[in-house]
Amino acid sequence: MRSVIGLGMAAALVMGSGVPATASPPPPAGIGAVTGDHIPAELKNRTSLRVLPEWPRQNNNVRILAHCPPAANHAIIGSTAFTLKGSTRLYREVGLGLSNRGLGRRAVSISYYALPGDHEVCMKCVKVTINQKTRIRKIRVISRYSVPLQVRRFRIAQFFD
Repeated sequence: MRSVIGLGMAAALVMGSGVPATASPPPPAGIGAVTGDHIPAELKNRTSLRVLPEWPRQNNNVRILAHCPPAANHAIIGSTAFTLKGSTRLYREVGLGLSNRGLGRRAVSISYYALPGDHEVCMKCVKVTINQKTRIRKIRVISRYSVPLQVRRFRIAQFFD
């Protein structure tokens, strides 16, 4: 059996050497090729937000992946799904620091007391400047983005599957 497999591999190598090399297809129109560390200008200024998993349960953690324009240095992400135990606030905002390229990630917990159902996660990309002398902050909103989030009911059986 091994000799048949070896013969097949040898035949494939012999036939493959005579096949001419072809060029890869051109990138789609409107967006340049993404190579190495270069990102096209059309994608640099785009705002995006991703929450994983998309259908979390109560008492779970979600991972937030954000991209803001390079002008922003901070992101504020808020939702009614992020409420804390014992808090009377229905809407909670969490901060997210961004890299020089505008990328950021953070884990946030969905409370056991968050209401099951549809929620919305809203993100504001902001530019924060601080006057060093007076310590007064100025916050300028650069862009906004929102995604839906559906919180499912807590199941104890999820830990025993």
